[in-house]
Amino acid sequence: LTMQRNWIGRSTGANVDFVIEGREKPITIYTTRPDTLFGATFMVVAVDSELAAELVVGTGVETEFAKYLETVKAASDIDRLATDRPKSGVFLNRFAINPVNGRKLPIWASDYVLADYGTGAIMAVPAHDQRDLDFARAMKLPVQVVVDTGEEDPNTSGVATTGDGQLINSDYLNGLNKADAIAAINKKLEADKKGTAARNYRLRDWLVSRQRYWGTPIPIIHCPSCGEVPVPLDQLPLTLPDAQGLDLKPKGTSPLGAATDWVNVKCPKCSADAKRDTDTMDTFVDSSWYYLRYADPTNATEPFSKKSVDTWLPVDQYVGGVTHAILHLLYSRFFTKVLNDMGMVDFNEPFTRLLNQGMVVMDGSAMSKSRGNLVRLSDELENHGVDAIRLSMVFAGPPEDDVDWSDVSPSGSVKFLTRAWRLSGDVKSAPGIDFSKGDLGLRKAVHKALHDAAFAVESFRFNVAVARVMELVNATRKAIDSGCGPADPAVRESVEAIAIMLSLVAPFTSEEMWERLGHKPCVALAGWPEVDPALLVADAVTVVVQINGKIVDRIDVVPTISDADLEAAALALPSVVSALAGAQINKIITRAPKLVNIVINS
Repeated sequence: LTMQRNWIGRSTGANVDFVIEGREKPITIYTTRPDTLFGATFMVVAVDSELAAELVVGTGVETEFAKYLETVKAASDIDRLATDRPKSGVFLNRFAINPVNGRKLPIWASDYVLADYGTGAIMAVPAHDQRDLDFARAMKLPVQVVVDTGEEDPNTSGVATTGDGQLINSDYLNGLNKADAIAAINKKLEADKKGTAARNYRLRDWLVSRQRYWGTPIPIIHCPSCGEVPVPLDQLPLTLPDAQGLDLKPKGTSPLGAATDWVNVKCPKCSADAKRDTDTMDTFVDSSWYYLRYADPTNATEPFSKKSVDTWLPVDQYVGGVTHAILHLLYSRFFTKVLNDMGMVDFNEPFTRLLNQGMVVMDGSAMSKSRGNLVRLSDELENHGVDAIRLSMVFAGPPEDDVDWSDVSPSGSVKFLTRAWRLSGDVKSAPGIDFSKGDLGLRKAVHKALHDAAFAVESFRFNVAVARVMELVNATRKAIDSGCGPADPAVRESVEAIAIMLSLVAPFTSEEMWERLGHKPCVALAGWPEVDPALLVADAVTVVVQINGKIVDRIDVVPTISDADLEAAALALPSVVSALAGAQINKIITRAPKLVNIVINS
C-alpha cells in the first residue's frame, strides 16, 4: 500500500496565481508549501514545456534557449531529476510577480523541472528545497530563509532546511507553525483571489491502446456521423479475426487495419459505413479482472454472474512478486472499486491478503548476462533434480526474502532427500499397523513435527516446515539404528508422515517413498495426518535460573510444576547455593515453568 500511495502521489497544497510581466494571463503554480511563498526568490519553467517556448519569444535569448533545449532532449526524466546532476538553465529575461509581497521573480528555464508536472513551472524557495538551493547557488540567485528549523542558515551550509519550524520573514505568518501557516495563507490567497487550496496527484492517465494483433479488441465503432459508438451488448464479446493472411510485422500502424472484412462494419446507430477500432487493449486490462472470470469461466452471456463472485470472492490470498505491487495490483483495485460502484460486486477490495515473494539473485545482484552471474535453471535441474532445487529454494528462507543462489546448496538437498528416501526402505512393519503401540518418544517427535509444520505452512514459513521434517528424519534414523528398531509401529508412522510432509516440496521423492511403504498412488491424496494433542505435551521443560537477571543455571522440570516446588528446586542447585553464599535474598520471582529470578543485594 505504501508503494501504491507513493505511485498515486496524493498531496495537498495550493494553486497560486503568478502574474507575468508582459503576459495577459497569469501562471498557476501548484505547491505543497504555500507557507513558504515569502521565501520564493525566482521561478523555474521546464525547458521543454509549451510555457517556456512561449515566454522566450522576443527576449533575445532564443538562440541560447534553443541550444539548451537540444542538449536536454537527450536526457531521461530520471536523469533530469537526479539530485547529483549539475544544475543548468537559461534566464528568459522575464519576471513573475510574487503574489504575497509584490517582488519581481526572475524566470529561468531549466531541466530539473518536468513539463508534465502541473503547469510545467515551479516557484523556487531555495532555502527550503535542496534542488532549488543548488540551482540558486549555481546561478548566484538570492536565498531567503522563511522557516526557522533551528538548523544552520542554508546560505552558509549549502544544505536546505526542509523540516518543520516557525515561520519568519513572512509578514502575517511569522510565529506560526507549518500547518497553521498553510491554513492562514490559503485563506488569504482565496480572499485576494490569488490562489486556492488544492490537491494534486502524481498519477497520470492510463493509455490502454496498443498497435498489435494479440490483445483484447476495443469494442468501439468509429462512425463519421455518430462518432465513437459502443459495440452492442448482443455482439459481445468482440473476438479477433483470423490471423491467417494478416501482415503482423511492425509497420507503425495497427495490423488489425489490414483485416478489412473485420474492420468495415455498419454503424449500430445510423447503419452508415463505419470502422471498428483497430487497436487492442494493453494486457494489463485483462489481468486487472481475471480473478473475477475465474469464478465463472464458462459463462457465455456475461463477464461473470454476481452469484458466482459473491460465492468465491474476494480472493483469500494473493502471491506475487514485488514488481506487481504497483501496476497490476493497483489496476485490479481500480477495476474492483468501479465494479463495486456499478453494483456488479459487493466487495471493495479484490484481495484479502498479499504476499510479495522475493527474487533469486546471485552474489547479491539480480542475475543477468551482462553481469556474468547468470545461473541456468535448466542446468541446475539437470544436475540436481527438480525436487532438490525446489527444496533448496524453499529451505533458503521465508518466501518474501530474496534468495542468493551462491548461499544455496542443492547438493545438500540431494543428500537429505536420499536420507529420507532410504528410510522408506528400512521400515519393517506392514501398512495399517496400529501406531498407538509404537515407541512413545518417537511418536511424540512425529506429532510435534506434524503440528509445527502445519502451522508453519499456514504462516508461509515453508523453510520452518522443511526444518521440522529434517529433524524428524534424524530422529527416525536414530530410532532405527539404535532405538526401537525398524519394525516398531512408530517408525512406520514417522516415515509415512515424512513422505506426506515432503510431498509439499519434493513430490517425486515423496511418491517413491509412499509406494515403497506399500501404499497405492498417490501421496497427495493421503491427507494430512491427524495430530494427537496428548502427544504434544512435553515430558520436561527447561527453566532458566537467574540471579539479579543474569543466568547462572538451567534445570529440567515437569511442565506442571508449581511455583513453590520450582523455587525450592532452583535454590537447591549447587551453582545457586555457591552464588548465594553470604548474600541476602530480597525477592524471588518465579514464573513456572519458565523462569526463576533471585534478587539479592548487589
